[in-house]
Amino acid sequence: MAVQRINPISLERSPYYSQATLVPAGASMLYVGGQNAVNASGAWIGLGDEAAQTSQAMKNVLACLNEAGATPSDLVSLEIRVVGGVDLALCQRAASGYLDLKSLPVIGVSIVEQLARKGALVEISAVAAVIDGSDAAWLGRGEIADPAWF
Repeated sequence: MAVQRINPISLERSPYYSQATLVPAGASMLYVGGQNAVNASGAWIGLGDEAAQTSQAMKNVLACLNEAGATPSDLVSLEIRVVGGVDLALCQRAASGYLDLKSLPVIGVSIVEQLARKGALVEISAVAAVIDGSDAAWLGRGEIADPAWF
């Protein structure tokens, strides 16, 4: 069974997020800590620019996914924190370019007074569900190549 995106007909349909996500038993859960707009050396990308910071924070989230063998389609949820006064529409457009539009995660947005890292306008944390295809049969999500093997 794959991750199931839930969008009840009684709720708003968004092109940017799902209303709920059901993760099957046996999936490995990846938790990505809050990512700011810094590169590998810790230098700021887009200081003072919420769209550039959102883009870099999403790149950092995807780098963590990639390191774990996951992709944007494995994202279950994103928690986006922004400093009050930033243009949320700019942040939304910047973040949406990194999502798999066929497998949208749930998204929470919080507007805060400040973030822990001085200069940060945006911070993004994530949860992904990684399903190992080689375990599909064991987890009831695939076919067993040779049933006689059992």
